[in-house]
Amino acid sequence: MKDGTDTASGTPDLTSAGTEAGRTRPPADPAPEPAPAPGPDRDPALLRTTASAPDPFDQDDLPVAPGATGRLLRSLLAAHRARVVVAALVLLVQQAALQAGPLLVAYAIDRGVPAFRAGEHGPLVVVALGYLLCAAGGALLQYVFVRAAARINQDVLLDLRGRIFRHAQELSVDFHERYTSGRLISRSTTDVESLRELLSEGLQELIGVVLSFVSIALVLLWLDLGIGAVAVASFGPLYLLVRLYRRRSAVVFARRSTAIAAVIVKFAETMNGIRPVRAFRRERANDAEFAALNERHARSNGDALLEMARYVVGSRLVANTAVAGMCLWGAWRVAEGSLELGVLAAAVLYVRRLYDPIDRLGMFLNSYESAAASLAKIAGLLAQEPGVPEASAPRPLPERSGGGPGREVVFEGVRFAYRTGGEVLPRFDLTIPAGQTVAVVGATGAGKSTLAKLLARFYDPTEGRVLLDGVDLRELSTPELRRGVVMVTQEAFLFSGTVAENIVIGRPDASRAEIEQAAKAIGAHDFIAGLPDGYDTDVRKRGGRISAGQRQLVAFARALLADPAVLILDEATSSLDVPGERAVQRAMDTVLAGRTAVVIAHRLSTVEVADRVLVMEAGHVVEDGPPSELVGGGGHYAGLHRAWRDSLVS
Repeated sequence: MKDGTDTASGTPDLTSAGTEAGRTRPPADPAPEPAPAPGPDRDPALLRTTASAPDPFDQDDLPVAPGATGRLLRSLLAAHRARVVVAALVLLVQQAALQAGPLLVAYAIDRGVPAFRAGEHGPLVVVALGYLLCAAGGALLQYVFVRAAARINQDVLLDLRGRIFRHAQELSVDFHERYTSGRLISRSTTDVESLRELLSEGLQELIGVVLSFVSIALVLLWLDLGIGAVAVASFGPLYLLVRLYRRRSAVVFARRSTAIAAVIVKFAETMNGIRPVRAFRRERANDAEFAALNERHARSNGDALLEMARYVVGSRLVANTAVAGMCLWGAWRVAEGSLELGVLAAAVLYVRRLYDPIDRLGMFLNSYESAAASLAKIAGLLAQEPGVPEASAPRPLPERSGGGPGREVVFEGVRFAYRTGGEVLPRFDLTIPAGQTVAVVGATGAGKSTLAKLLARFYDPTEGRVLLDGVDLRELSTPELRRGVVMVTQEAFLFSGTVAENIVIGRPDASRAEIEQAAKAIGAHDFIAGLPDGYDTDVRKRGGRISAGQRQLVAFARALLADPAVLILDEATSSLDVPGERAVQRAMDTVLAGRTAVVIAHRLSTVEVADRVLVMEAGHVVEDGPPSELVGGGGHYAGLHRAWRDSLVS
């Protein structure tokens, strides 16, 4: 077979435009033209090139406005404000019960023991009962707090995961083409898990440490001003240690969050592409790349542990030095009679309690910095605005005129540029009357798929308008647009679930009879009926239980059931074998009857169903007319048709 001929169907690949006829092939990747200066209708972000500055998407470092992380956390806790206050009060009372112990010990030594020697047992009994009551009450209140905090924690995480999922669905195709699914998975798993650790353990530790520091400092100052002043003065070195740890660990944890996201991205990418991995024997190369990413993650984890170790060693050195100094000074004062023994004993117990939470404070700071880095990335994700925003004041489509379901499509002064380069459509004007089927052919990079994506409103034009029966697509609500325009893509993505569930996506309220009718019209009923459970057969992940051609037929049935006014077929028959393609072609008359259709053609046999053919080159329409007229001319399409005819003869 000649070059440029599709081996499955015997038809030329229309991306190789006309070389068989001796004409110069249009460039497969036309050089981008300079982007025009932003006008009143232009989105300057679409004209930004990657040469001017590093793309934050590449570094997994989406910009975050100052204070966005704190606002996100406050918004998550706002709905639970009352429960947070109650939990804080419970913890306050629990801390009061806990800190009463050393005071009771001091009272027992200085008052209870002398009274006991004098034959009065009451004070020691009261102290013993009080100590038991404080211990039991503290344990009960700790249980109440942990249970309340756990409920708040789960509700907050449920809310956050829901926000990430809903927002990710609202973001444009442009965002998802730049921000990989692995990073989204990392945001909703490892980053949310970091917040869980902070809420379930870290905040309790922080509140406990703060209450301990404040209450113990006040009690020590009350017991003895000198000892209390020394204890408070020792907070200075600890404060400096905390500041140093926070500054250094913030960088480390941000790097760690990026590293684990890269590991997840590589893992997801490899598993999703396992067939080409096996086909091209990429296992060893992938192992090496994954090992490098894993090593990077391990190093960032090691750096975090090293920072934690530095903090713990420094804080314990300060704490132990302060305790030893106060014990020696206190013993000297007891010996000279200026300090009671019970007060010294209580002060030592309090000082030990004062510094015991230092390690817990380090664990909180560890959780906090990890959660702060994760929240910053989540806040950056949630701050992304949809590239195709919902209409602020949606307009309905006008009532259809005439008997057909189709609507008029107009591209009016449309220009479009992707974020990563020059314009794909320098200036584009096109009118497709209601009910007309238009085939679009041309070389790779000519702008065919871009035209389809603009009509489906996966993107908005950089300039100009796309109109449906005179209404700008940007003025339509999403449900109205999806009822009016449906696109069948080359990949024919199916969700896990039954065949019927995948077809009914086109119209969720359809009955089983309507589902089967759509499948019969497209020629898919026979193979579906032959599946183990018929329409109730689970197609599994990505429709892997059925063939590529069968998945495409199910996608066609889904589109037919939706009954759109405009149907876009973006190389939608390219994965079908010869029998499958012929089955779809036989159903085309039914599917396209009366509808406006745009067929991005990969095979010449698909073009024959069209009323009109557009040949595109570098974003311009270079030929436009009925297939029969273009065949008789001397242009690109005539050359393609001759190549196809010759391939059939050979």
